[in-house]
Amino acid sequence: MKAALALAAALAAASLSTPVSAQKSYGPGVSDTEIKIGNTMPYSGPASPLSITGKVIAAYFDEVNEKGGVNGRKFNLISLDDAFSPPKTMEAARRLVEGDGVAFIFATMGTAPSSAIAKYLNSNKVPQLFLISSASKWNDPVNMPWSMALPWAPNYTSEAAIDVAYARAKNPNARFAVLYQNDDAGKEYLRGVKEALGADADKAIAMASSFEVTDPTIDSQVLTLANTKADVFMIYSVTPRACAQAIRKAHEVGWQPQRFLASGCANKATVMVPAGLDAGKGVLSLGSLKPFVAEPKDDPAMSAYIEFMKRRLPSADVNNVAGLYGYTVAEALVVVLKQCRDNLTRENIMAQAANLKNVPLSLLMPGITLNTTPQDFRPIKDGYMLQFDGNDWIVASELLRGT
Repeated sequence: MKAALALAAALAAASLSTPVSAQKSYGPGVSDTEIKIGNTMPYSGPASPLSITGKVIAAYFDEVNEKGGVNGRKFNLISLDDAFSPPKTMEAARRLVEGDGVAFIFATMGTAPSSAIAKYLNSNKVPQLFLISSASKWNDPVNMPWSMALPWAPNYTSEAAIDVAYARAKNPNARFAVLYQNDDAGKEYLRGVKEALGADADKAIAMASSFEVTDPTIDSQVLTLANTKADVFMIYSVTPRACAQAIRKAHEVGWQPQRFLASGCANKATVMVPAGLDAGKGVLSLGSLKPFVAEPKDDPAMSAYIEFMKRRLPSADVNNVAGLYGYTVAEALVVVLKQCRDNLTRENIMAQAANLKNVPLSLLMPGITLNTTPQDFRPIKDGYMLQFDGNDWIVASELLRGT
């Protein structure tokens, strides 16, 4: 504990100082010409539709490299398949750190895979930067000073609280049915629902039902939840297949509650199309990224993203929100590394990530910027309620503040 507190203090001091150094200072994986970056993605397995995130990150880095890199250094991204399996993530992380000698691990997909390697990376003082999870556990700079997430939306607890408040504003006496993935992320989401309902939780939650990420179908759970005739159906999963099945099955049995979808599943290409566009009409989800618009008229940033995708990944579905996220998280890393200038030690990379001040990324929605301090590792705390209109996700609320 004392060592962690000392490191947190050192990061705080570093973040307050200028990143410009009179002398170059490098850690592992960095040279005058290169920054070696490690990553794992579910290129296979049940979460493989999310692997577009890794492909877009690689394409973004290629484009940065063609323009000369960052401060004269080009990215060398080594991205390995972990199939969304924590043991495979651990194996890949060891190879990346001990074999390939990367400077840091970047944008690992999912709570369970990221959790599997957090202790190893923190013990070895290797930054686990902008991992992809909304779990609140990642805001722990004292105990995990080398781990920081950059999720699609506020953390699961905050997201659940916003969803509950939004539902109760429409129906103060609403009864809730919750479908959740049986892992740390899903359990945190359920806990967030219960905390938001407070003393009414036992009465207001009609039923909560879990499923495993490897389950081929969640139809039986949805049927059981539908029999409660709850007014609100909350769907939590990071796997598009489960989200799509939940929406579809509820629609097939004629259950028509107000539906909330976890932010990571608010994806037309991988969730709403497989579920059926009519089945998904009216579904709500919290988000901080701009909804995809095929023909943006007054949004040069969305136009630039579409052109990027056509140029770099012409066979990819440009409407896959996991692609928008990959573009955004890559853009955020460039900001951090620019702040580092010629001080590219692991300590300073982490310190600069913990010193983001109102950073406006091109695909974040209005009023949302990245902000971190050595005491608060949450880059994004707010979001907008989005609604699927049967064809696209549209903004359905003013900016909603998280806690």
